Amino acid sequence: MAIDIRKEMGPKGTVEQRIVYESGNEMAAYAAHQINYHVMGYFPISPSTEVAQFLDLMKANGQHDIVLIPADGEHGSAGVCYGASVAGGRVFNATSANGYLYMLEQMPVQSGTRFPMVMNLVCRSVSGPLDIHGDHSDLYFALNTGWPIILCRDPQAVYDMNIIALKLAEDPEVRLPVLVASDGYFTSHQKRRVHTFAHREDVLSFVGEKPPEGFVHVLDRDNPITVGPYMNEPDYINNCYQQSMAMYRAEGVYDRIRQEYAALTGRDYPLLELYRMEDAEVAVFLLNSSAEIIKDVVDQLRAKGVKAGSISPNIIRPFPAKAIAEALANVKAVTVGDRADAFGSHGGNMVLEIKAALQTYRNHSTLVVSRIYGLGGKDFYAEDGLQMFEYALDAVAKGVVEKPFDYHGHTPGDPSKAPKRVLEPMKYEELKTGLITVTPDEETGKVNVRVPPLRQLTKKPKRIAPGHGACPGCGIFSGLELFFKGIEGDMIALFHTGCAMVVTTGYPYSAHKATYIHNLFQNGAATLSGVVEMFHERKRRGELDYLGLKDDFTFVMITGDGGMDIGMGPAIGAALRNHKMIILEYDNEGYMNTGAQLSYSTPIGHRTSTSNVGKQQGGKVFHHKDTAQIMAATNIPYVFTGSEANAPDLVKKGAKAQWYAQNVGMVYGKILITCPLNWLSDDKDGATIIDQAVNSCFFPLYEVERGVTTITYNPEEKGKRVPVSDWLKTMGKTKHLSRPEYVDTLRDFEGEIERRWNMLKAKHENPYL
Repeated sequence: MAIDIRKEMGPKGTVEQRIVYESGNEMAAYAAHQINYHVMGYFPISPSTEVAQFLDLMKANGQHDIVLIPADGEHGSAGVCYGASVAGGRVFNATSANGYLYMLEQMPVQSGTRFPMVMNLVCRSVSGPLDIHGDHSDLYFALNTGWPIILCRDPQAVYDMNIIALKLAEDPEVRLPVLVASDGYFTSHQKRRVHTFAHREDVLSFVGEKPPEGFVHVLDRDNPITVGPYMNEPDYINNCYQQSMAMYRAEGVYDRIRQEYAALTGRDYPLLELYRMEDAEVAVFLLNSSAEIIKDVVDQLRAKGVKAGSISPNIIRPFPAKAIAEALANVKAVTVGDRADAFGSHGGNMVLEIKAALQTYRNHSTLVVSRIYGLGGKDFYAEDGLQMFEYALDAVAKGVVEKPFDYHGHTPGDPSKAPKRVLEPMKYEELKTGLITVTPDEETGKVNVRVPPLRQLTKKPKRIAPGHGACPGCGIFSGLELFFKGIEGDMIALFHTGCAMVVTTGYPYSAHKATYIHNLFQNGAATLSGVVEMFHERKRRGELDYLGLKDDFTFVMITGDGGMDIGMGPAIGAALRNHKMIILEYDNEGYMNTGAQLSYSTPIGHRTSTSNVGKQQGGKVFHHKDTAQIMAATNIPYVFTGSEANAPDLVKKGAKAQWYAQNVGMVYGKILITCPLNWLSDDKDGATIIDQAVNSCFFPLYEVERGVTTITYNPEEKGKRVPVSDWLKTMGKTKHLSRPEYVDTLRDFEGEIERRWNMLKAKHENPYL
C-alpha cells in the first residue's frame, strides 16, 4: 500500500493530539464518546456491532454519558434516533447491510424533516443470499435518502469524519442527518495508528459545546411545533426543494469545515482525493479502502512511463460532479470500479453519476469503463488494480470501449462443477414410526400423547446432519433434535438468520436433510405463513397430486439469537391469523450470531458485550422478555416451554405441537439452550446449567393448551428447587452478582423470578387465568 508520508510523520496542526492504535469501529466509538452524544439507539448487526459494544464498555467504566438504547430491531433503532433528534439533542447510530435496509423507511423521514444526527454505515453485502462481508450494496441504497454521505478509507478517516460529520449536520445552512461510510471488515476491523484529539474540550470547541440554540425541537413549551404534518403537493414540492438546496449547500459547507479541521489537526479531506492526477492520461475511480491499494499500482505504472492516476471522493452526497469533471478533463480513459451493481442499468451507481457529470460539463472525449468488483468482500489486490488500468489502457489503444460494462473477478459458471447432493433425502418410512400416538380428548378438548421410552426413538434419523459448525457445547442442535423426535413424517423448516442458520448452510454445503428456507430475523414468520397458505391452496386445487404426499407437511420456523425481538411483530401477526405452523424459539439469552450482545431475553444483571460490568454499570439494566406469555396472549391453541432437562416432556410437547399445527392452528414453543460462549461457562456444564435454570424456577416448564395453563414439571413438588444464586454461580456472565455492590440487582432478579413463578402457579390452579 502506498504510504502517505504526511500522515506518518504525525500531525502538524495547532491542537494537542495523541496516538492510539485502533480499528475503524473503535475510532467511530472513540469519536462518539469524545463528542458525548446524548443518545444512541442501536441494534447489533455485523460488522458494525462493535461500535455499540465499545461505547457500552466505556459507559460501564464511566467514560461518557451517552444513553445507549438497545432497540428491538434496526427499524426501531432508527425510530429511537429520530425521536431523540426531534427532542433537540445529539444522536448517534451505527448499522450495516440489511439492518440499514430495515431502517430505510425512516431515513427520508429524518432528512425530510431536517433533524440532524450522525450514523455510521459500516458497509456490507446486502443479502440474499446471505453474505456478511464488505461491499457497497448497502451504501448505494443510501444515495437517495437525502442524507449527506462522507467516506472513510482508513481508521484515521473514520475518527476524523465522525467529528466533521456532526459539525456538518448541525450547520444552519445544512441541518441534515449525515452518514459516515466505511468498509466492513476492511476498515472496520483493521487496526492502524490513529491521531486523535488529546482532550474532549478541544473536540467540543470544534463542533460546539451543545447543539445550536436556534434549532426548533419538541421540548420548547413556549414554541410548540408540529413535526411531519400531512402535506399536499404544492407544499411538498417546496419542502423537497428546500431540502435539495440544503444538500447542495452541504458541499461548500463541508469544504469550509474540512479546511478548519485541517488547520487544527494537519489532516485534510478535500472533496476528491487525487493521486498523481496532475498529468494523468488514464485513471481509476474507486471508493474507500480500495482507493488506498490502487495508489501502489499508480506508482508501478508511473515507473514504467504510464501517466496513471487515481481518484477517490471523500463525499458522494452531494455528488462532487464538477470537481470530478475537472479532474477528468484531460484524461483519455477512466475505469470506474463499483463495489455494488445497480442491476439492469449497465453499471454501478458511481459510473452512472460520473458519466452524467462528464455530459453535464461537456466532456465527450474521456472514455469510461464500468467494472463491478469486490462483491461479498472479495479481496482487492494490486493485481486487480493493475487490471483496472488495463481496461482503460485498452480503451485508449483502440479508441473505443469494447465492453463498457462487465464484472471483474467473477468466475464463469461451469455446469460440470454444479453442487452435487451429499445427503440423501430422509425416507418417509423412517420418519413416520408410529411409536408416538396423539389422540384428542373430546371432553376436555385437550390432546393426549403417549411417548415410548426415548431409546425406542433413537432409530428415528436426525433431521440435521452432524456436519455443522456450531461452537463446542452449543445446545441448539441437541435441543432441536430432541424436539424433532416428537415430529412424525415430513417437515419443512424455515430458519431465521442466527447461529442455527449460519453454521448449517455454508454454501455449497448444507447440513439440512429436509427442505430448508431462510429469511431474515424480522420476517421469518410472515414468510412461512406464505409457504403454509400456498401449500394448502395448491393442495386444494389438486396441483400437488403428482407428488404423492402421504400426509401434510409439518411447517416449523426456528428462531433464536434475539429473533423474537426484531421478529416479534410478524410472529404476533402470524399468530393472530392462526396459520397451521410451529414457531420454535431456542433461547440462548443473547444475540449470539453477532457475538454475545444483549437481547430482550437476557436477564437483568447478566453480562454481555453490550451490557458490560464496570464501576458505573452491573450488566443488563432491565428484566428479560417472556415470549411464551406474550404469544399465549394471542390465544393460539398451543404454547409450551421445554428443555433438555426433561427430555420426555419436550418430546411429548413436540408431538402435541405437530397435532395442533396440522389440525387447529399456530403453535409457539420456547426451549432454553446452553451457550458456553455467551454464558462464559465450560461446554461440559451445559446440561447442569439448564437443569439448574429449570429447578430455580427461572425457566419453568409448562404448556398453555387452548388457553388453559398446566405446569408440566414443578421442582417444588419434586423437592428439587434450588436458589437462584446457585444457578447464577454456574456461569461466568453472572458471577459478579455475588458481590456486595450488586446485591440490589440480585434481589430484584430473584424477586421477579418469584413473582412470575407465583403467577404461573395461579394460572395452573385456575383455568380462567
